[in-house]
Amino acid sequence: MNRWLAHPAAKPVVWALLALPFGWLLWSAVQNTLGANPAEALIRSLGDWTLRALCLTLAISPLRQWTGWHQLLRHRRAIGVATFAYGTLHWLAYAWLDQGLEIDALLKDVAKRPFILVGTLAWLLLLPLAATSFNRAIKWLGGKRWQTLHKAIYLIAGLGILHFFWMRSAKSNYAEVLVYAVIIGGLLAWRLRGVWRGGGLRRSVSPG
Repeated sequence: MNRWLAHPAAKPVVWALLALPFGWLLWSAVQNTLGANPAEALIRSLGDWTLRALCLTLAISPLRQWTGWHQLLRHRRAIGVATFAYGTLHWLAYAWLDQGLEIDALLKDVAKRPFILVGTLAWLLLLPLAATSFNRAIKWLGGKRWQTLHKAIYLIAGLGILHFFWMRSAKSNYAEVLVYAVIIGGLLAWRLRGVWRGGGLRRSVSPG
């Protein structure tokens, strides 16, 4: 597996796989097969894929340790960028399809509905992580400051789950929320175990 993950063709394959959900959603929108409320279906599907990409990002280090597939690190940036991309598309779809890109309406809605506020905050916190996901940014910030900045992924994960929980609470549908909460909670607990053991955090996971 390490040999395949290190192959020059692996990165394009990973990027293509990460783009597949968006391609499918775009095709479904064009074909009008998203259901009775296509706007809501598109917004929620993009949000689901944001959470899934976030789970994959957080899972890289545990999988690397458990399986010995150390070359997974070569693809962490792609998965992190996909997390940011799907999060951005999710927010833009809401801003466009739900609020018509009207700034006043957006600001009022964000202030009025807590789950929108929390989701927007999570997306805003992703911005500096995405902007510093390149090697030059690491050199410019320095390794320690870069890692400190990118530990915001833990807060983002928590905000993402809270956003999802409040969104689903309107219909008292918590099954999927519980699944994501268990997955993300388990991954965060694994990554924080170094603190509990007095060894400090290991290298953080970022969208880059």
